[in-house]
Amino acid sequence: MLKLYNYLTRKKDIFKPLRGNGVGLYTCGPTVYNYAHIGNFRTYIFEDVLRRALEYSGYKVQHIMNITDVDDKTIRGSKTAGKTLKEFTDFYTKEFFKDVKKLNILKAEKYPRATLHIKEMVGLIRLLLKKKLAYRTEDGVYFDISKFKPYGKLSGAKLQKLKSGLPAQAGARVAADEYTKEEARDFALWKTKKPGEPSWKAPFGAGRPGWHIECSAMSMKYLGASFEIHAGGVDLLFPHHEDEIAQSEGATGKPFVKYFVEGEHLLVDGKKMSKSLGNVYTLKNLEARGYTPLDFRYFVLGAHYRTQLNFTWQALEAAHRARAGIINSLERLKRGPQDRDSKNEKTAAQFTAEAEKLFQEALADDLNTPKALAVLNELIHYGNSLLDKGRLSVKAARIITATVLEFDRVLGLNLKSSKAASIPKDIMTLVAKRESLRKEKKWKEADAIREKIERLGVIIEDTPSGPQVRKA
Repeated sequence: MLKLYNYLTRKKDIFKPLRGNGVGLYTCGPTVYNYAHIGNFRTYIFEDVLRRALEYSGYKVQHIMNITDVDDKTIRGSKTAGKTLKEFTDFYTKEFFKDVKKLNILKAEKYPRATLHIKEMVGLIRLLLKKKLAYRTEDGVYFDISKFKPYGKLSGAKLQKLKSGLPAQAGARVAADEYTKEEARDFALWKTKKPGEPSWKAPFGAGRPGWHIECSAMSMKYLGASFEIHAGGVDLLFPHHEDEIAQSEGATGKPFVKYFVEGEHLLVDGKKMSKSLGNVYTLKNLEARGYTPLDFRYFVLGAHYRTQLNFTWQALEAAHRARAGIINSLERLKRGPQDRDSKNEKTAAQFTAEAEKLFQEALADDLNTPKALAVLNELIHYGNSLLDKGRLSVKAARIITATVLEFDRVLGLNLKSSKAASIPKDIMTLVAKRESLRKEKKWKEADAIREKIERLGVIIEDTPSGPQVRKA
């Protein structure tokens, strides 16, 4: 029975769809004004695991992820670059999808772009004006948060005081897309046309949408007025998700989302990412140092999505080695069984069944990926220990390997297609020479060759079934 931490209730709730076996999942996608950084991708990986876990549990998921291609940041960026908004955002949208593929993140059913859904946003704003939940000013249309009594139920934002310490007053408003809970006030649904900015026609004057109305309009178009899960990063709780609730429920009179599931921040060397500190990294930065995006995915899975995670190069190196170890061990299981007549299939099947139970329990407990990874590693270790003792049959190896790959349906490490790094022939010749020396009990000469091999970046592990080699 799957449980998810729901920010609406501030506790782990048993997951139950609104109807049938279908699940509507809306995840806040990228604002395409720059390359997505590893903090963004921590969130997208968590959302991907959430989707995979739902499908693993037998649910049919309709996943929608938006592309924010018009807001304050994209407009500033396009102006600085001297490009049209479309030219500017198209480039970073393509780069985002390249990175998503490298991280083995499943494709959403739809990626609606904000600029292609202006009609839906205008319709939603007209409805809010009609219901007198919004009002017009010289600089646009604003949502009146005093008219929506449950405002703050997600984030805990209070309306009693503004940042200045003065009582909240009707008409006190903020035009910026991003602000803090201390600045809770009426927010922009539509911004009146300004010189040099893109704009669209609307009954309440030419202009462009505010950031928050975009997600409400697009999520409800594809998932309906009420759907199961809205996911994102904790930084979106306020104002973005809070404002989405207000304008959506205000317009429809129905509950907007049943479960708000949010992922924690990624720190770098114990600090928040910022350009001034020079610690904002992209996947390209990781690849330039010889790491793969899937090394980063393994690193992310090693912490629970609701705990802050500290990125360091040492931690990424550890994740790289751990993932390489899994790949090497899987290859050993595929090619190494020696005991074809063993009767240990029953024992292996029992061990595997217990591992499956533990893996499912880990997922059901609010997506406990660290525990799920531990179960996967323990299963692989079990198989390799049988192999080292010469007690692994072909059938037992197949049972264990198939279960590991089944676990990877959720973890998404692409273990089925990943290969161990190839070892150059000249090094393998040294490995064979060392093995001959060991059989002749010429330990000193064999150790000298081992040291030479390790200086070349290859590690040797001596096992009962022969030497196993892998890149360091």
